[in-house]
Amino acid sequence: MVKKLVVKKLKSAGQDGQLSATIRESAQQIWLAGLGAFAKAQQEGNKVFDALVREGESIQKKTRKVAEDKVTDMAAKATGTWDKLEQVFENRVARSLNSLGVPTKADVDTLAKRVAELKVEVAKLNGGAAKAAKPKAATAKPARTAKPARRVAPKTAAKTASKPAT
Repeated sequence: MVKKLVVKKLKSAGQDGQLSATIRESAQQIWLAGLGAFAKAQQEGNKVFDALVREGESIQKKTRKVAEDKVTDMAAKATGTWDKLEQVFENRVARSLNSLGVPTKADVDTLAKRVAELKVEVAKLNGGAAKAAKPKAATAKPARTAKPARRVAPKTAAKTASKPAT
């Protein structure tokens, strides 16, 4: 559009002064159009920037949620794998101990229960005798400590060694 104006003015004006004035005016219009575009870009640029920030935040939230879900899934799988590994290990150790004749916790618990039952039966069979025989720990005197053995004096040992045996 600017070109058409310049060409029209050039044809209609025959003088060089008018030509330079027309060129200056066209350059001025181009400069003003550039400034207007720059101002418009600044105004719209802030709006576009803010819109891009909002969209970026939204995408970040979605991405974070997906990542957290994946981490949770992987942690659950890893926990399951560790549990299986632990169970396999425990089973192998139990088999090894069993082959060596080491009693299991269940065996010890069964024996403890049986011992408790037998205590009850013994108490029934003894009747009142078990009640009468109470420990006398409260009235007992503390035991004396033994005195150290006497040492033989060196002179006595020397005298007996120097005497001839008859």
